[in-house]
Amino acid sequence: MITVHHLNDSRSQRVLWLLEELGVAYEVKRYQRDARTMLAPPELKAIHPLGKSPVLDDGPARIAETGAIIEYLLDSHGGSALRPARGTPEGRRFTYWLHYAEGSAMTPLLLKLIFSQIPKRSPLMVRPVASGIARKVDASLVNPQIAAHTAYWEAELAKSEWFAGDAFSAADIMMSFPVEAAGSRVGYGADKPRLKAFLERIHARPAYQRALERGGPYSYA
Repeated sequence: MITVHHLNDSRSQRVLWLLEELGVAYEVKRYQRDARTMLAPPELKAIHPLGKSPVLDDGPARIAETGAIIEYLLDSHGGSALRPARGTPEGRRFTYWLHYAEGSAMTPLLLKLIFSQIPKRSPLMVRPVASGIARKVDASLVNPQIAAHTAYWEAELAKSEWFAGDAFSAADIMMSFPVEAAGSRVGYGADKPRLKAFLERIHARPAYQRALERGGPYSYA
């Protein structure tokens, strides 16, 4: 039986969603973030030295990192319908988005989160200075990067309904977290109708809804 070590409001929600799309039986072991720091609990370090989620156990196999887990599940649990054929244009787009989602896409979003926490975690006497620095970095570096990435996503979705082509794939599952996180942190205005439509489509999928029931509260949905 597969076990997913699942942290609330995290990237591991995508693993639950993929398992639901594949129709594979699994168990969920839930971990809760610290309400003040929003960090993962120390219990996760007993599962993986970095104390991060997701981690997946499948018999003797233990896999970490969302992209690696997605590839493992597609390879070992009948995921051909969720992955375009290799060597095709769709297959190349699939590989690109699978890796982009945890690489280029997440960097500015993580910076946005980090700089939002700096004033809160600074000593009271230096908090005004820390807040000013955080605002400056946000305005001059982080927000323009997020704007560039979201504009890129919007343009790519103009080419096809899904990120890897005309058919839904695991690339859309991987891209769901950065698209949801950006929507939560900066919002999507009238100039991002395709991103809004993408979120509506994925949130309406029965497998997505079942994953929410298994994983518990998820702020980005």
